[in-house]
Amino acid sequence: MTGKKRKIMAETEKTSVESAADDWDVERHQLRADLGARMKAVRQACGYTLEVAAQRTGLALSTIHKIENGRVSPSYENLIKIARAYDIGMERLFSADHDATQTTRMTVTRAGQGRKVRAKNFEYEVLCNALAEKKIIPLVTLVEKRAPLTRDELESHDGEETLYVLSGRVELTVEHYEPVIMEPGDCAYFDSTIKHGLRAIDDTETKVFWACTYTDVDK
Repeated sequence: MTGKKRKIMAETEKTSVESAADDWDVERHQLRADLGARMKAVRQACGYTLEVAAQRTGLALSTIHKIENGRVSPSYENLIKIARAYDIGMERLFSADHDATQTTRMTVTRAGQGRKVRAKNFEYEVLCNALAEKKIIPLVTLVEKRAPLTRDELESHDGEETLYVLSGRVELTVEHYEPVIMEPGDCAYFDSTIKHGLRAIDDTETKVFWACTYTDVDK
């Protein structure tokens, strides 16, 4: 291969990578805007002002305002706080056409057809969204590569969760335990009330199946 051909191929590959990055940036902003719009609609349907929402969730009014306007991505912990403060199932935040009176107890999500939601450091594909008031939230999650997690980056919330690695490698950090490197086929289960966090450690696409309990069994 001549030097000229190698240069052309390198430039073509660089252009392809830059184009993919631009496409993802556009999609990321759209996901953030869509989620914010749904959250604002749910809040208004509940009859809550921003001030009331801030009091009920424990989040800063400015944080809720930024989320609703697509300026920031909420963490999973904050999504839980908001859903519980509005006394709704989390699926209401992920679906613009969710029917609150839905009574079906069985639903199927075809491959790639879940509702995508962009959150801080993750992109969630929410599965089986048509089933209302679920006690378990099933997710396929795209995990971002980042530096080793600090204690301030760990989150905790009510419930339990399990994750199964589909592709790539992740590092699971759970407070009081040594971080664990997990590969495809590995599974973990832990108490969500203990501070925890997850990060990808490779440049390859990293996905996990993640199931989290949302409501108390006795509720």
